[in-house]
Amino acid sequence: MNDPIVYLNGAFTPLSEARIPVLDRGFIFGDGIYEVIPMYRRKAFRREQHLARLFRSLASIGIPNPHNQAEWMEIIGRVVEANGLEDQMIYLQVTRGVAKRAHAFPKEVVPTVLIMTNPMALPPASAIEKGVACVTLEDRRWLNCQIKSTSLLGNVLAAQFAAEHQVTEAIQFRDGFLSEASSSNVWVVKDGKIAAPPKDNLILEGIRYGLMEELCAEQGIVLEARRIPREEVLAADELIISSASKEVLPVVTLDGQPVGNGKPGPVFAKVYAAYQAAKARL
Repeated sequence: MNDPIVYLNGAFTPLSEARIPVLDRGFIFGDGIYEVIPMYRRKAFRREQHLARLFRSLASIGIPNPHNQAEWMEIIGRVVEANGLEDQMIYLQVTRGVAKRAHAFPKEVVPTVLIMTNPMALPPASAIEKGVACVTLEDRRWLNCQIKSTSLLGNVLAAQFAAEHQVTEAIQFRDGFLSEASSSNVWVVKDGKIAAPPKDNLILEGIRYGLMEELCAEQGIVLEARRIPREEVLAADELIISSASKEVLPVVTLDGQPVGNGKPGPVFAKVYAAYQAAKARL
């Protein structure tokens, strides 16, 4: 995919030729919403949930939704077919549109819509078999993390912190309690049970959050959503992170110290197998 085909404001064009005006509010203010949908064998994984989150985020910041679900899926399908890959990661972005620079919402502005795709790049087998390393970090982001906003500087800085420490993720804490990683939800395993932070304004509810609830119910694993103190995270038997691109991964070291016995654990193994089975049912 040297020059993939993208959709921009009603037109399909090579990415190298796609252009937006400088005064687009997504560029000026980060005033927009995005969504990422995995496509396995050209089929959208949990598409209803991804689009529902897109619609919620748009509504929460007052951007009119330019399409209904059927229209979104028709356009996405055309982008997928135009790029010809079996497994793709679809990126959707809707900004408030182009207007004179002023902080308050402009009137009668048309949203900018972009849909593009990248080849699926899943974690290597070694990450599944041996696990990954993470570090901890104080969560200094805003208080509307439930909105999937393009204003991602806080997440970018957390991801850079992880990169500088040569680990996979930065797991964040706010006021001593677990929130989430830079671009992943975090799951804490103790005595065969899973705990996760509640679905509130301090985390982005990953689409895999709902899936993890379903998979745990299938596997007979107790899952509870509650505030989790830092000490409990550090004493976990297992830690798991999840996202669209990472799927589910076992964390085996945190701040250079082993998590549990320092190896992927039995709860992760169950969840990972159930996740792969869910993909196969597409």
